[in-house]
Amino acid sequence: MSTKPQGDAASSAAEDARRQALARLSRAAYSLSAADARLRGRATRQAGALSLSHARVLRILAEEGALPVARLAELTETTGAGVTQLVNGLSEQGYVEKAKSLLDKRSVLVQLTELGLARHRERERLLAEVLERALRDMDERSLDAAAAVLRALGGVYDQL
Repeated sequence: MSTKPQGDAASSAAEDARRQALARLSRAAYSLSAADARLRGRATRQAGALSLSHARVLRILAEEGALPVARLAELTETTGAGVTQLVNGLSEQGYVEKAKSLLDKRSVLVQLTELGLARHRERERLLAEVLERALRDMDERSLDAAAAVLRALGGVYDQL
């Protein structure tokens, strides 16, 4: 016979269930990170492959137009050095071009080329298709909850 009050047992069971759920979420986050690493690996080995970071640069330039490197770094949540490396790779593939700013000669503007815009549109089409297929059984509320969890995990990663 248990000496714990019933409320304490229920609370303990709920806490244990939450710990287990958080452990499953942690394992899923590690799996997502591993998948991202595999994608980055393909992007370095296969011509035309784009990492999520490269695709994010293309998306922001498609949405915002030409941007100074510093602003692009801010919008991509990347360091200046990191975005410069991304831009250099995209420039080598012909997806972006760099030009001196007419307003500030010290600043470099980055803009999409026609090829870059076409690549961005193709990537967005593919992403939408794959997401729809993979998540077809999830309703809008579930998708919104998943998006909130991913944003929260981004904050967790920033704290590690």
